[in-house]
Amino acid sequence: MHSNDLIERTFPGRRSELKRSILRQALACFNEVGIEATNIETIRAQCDTSVGAIYHHFGSKEGIVAALFFAALEDQGTLRDSYLHKAHTAQEGVVALVHSYVEWVSEQPDWARFVYQSRFAVSSGPFKDELLSRNKQRNRQLMEWLGIEGRKEHFSHIPAELLPSLIIGAADSYSRAWLSARVKKSPSEYRDFLADAAWRSISQQ
Repeated sequence: MHSNDLIERTFPGRRSELKRSILRQALACFNEVGIEATNIETIRAQCDTSVGAIYHHFGSKEGIVAALFFAALEDQGTLRDSYLHKAHTAQEGVVALVHSYVEWVSEQPDWARFVYQSRFAVSSGPFKDELLSRNKQRNRQLMEWLGIEGRKEHFSHIPAELLPSLIIGAADSYSRAWLSARVKKSPSEYRDFLADAAWRSISQQ
C-alpha cells in the first residue's frame, strides 16, 4: 500500500488525473520543506500545470492541505472500520483500534507525517468547520460500536471524550517517535504491546 494508492482510492477515474498529480506533488513538497514554506508556484512547477488549474481544483493552498488531510482521515477511518467490523468484544475493539492505527502509520509514513504537521493548520483554518463535522461523524460511528450492550459497561466509568486518547495515546506517541527517527522499529512491530497497554488503561479488571 503506497501513498499514490491512497490518492487513487480517494480520487479515482481518468477525469481526476490532474487533481491526483497536484496532490501527489503537494504532499511531497509539504513533507520535504513544510507547509509554510510551500507555495502554489512550488507545487505548480513540480506537476507541470498552471496556477489557474490548481486554483480551479482546490481554490487555495489551504484547499490542497485540507484535501490531503481529509483523504488521509477517510483512508485511516476505512481501515479502522474494517478492523472494528471483525471485533465483537470490548477488548477486541480496543485491539482493533490500536492495530488499525499502527498499521496505517507503518504503511503510510509519508501520509502520517503530513497528518501530524497539518492538523493544526486544518483545525484552525478555513476548513475547520468541515473538519469538526467529519470528526463528529467518525466519532459517532466509533461511539455507537463501543455503546453496544455487552461492551459499553467496560467503558462507562471513563468520560467519552477521554476514551480515544486513552486507547490511542501510547500508539500515537510511539508513532511520532518512529516517524521522526527517534526509534527504529515500526509501530506495527509493537502493536500487541500497545494494544495490551491500551486495554489495561481502561479495563476495570
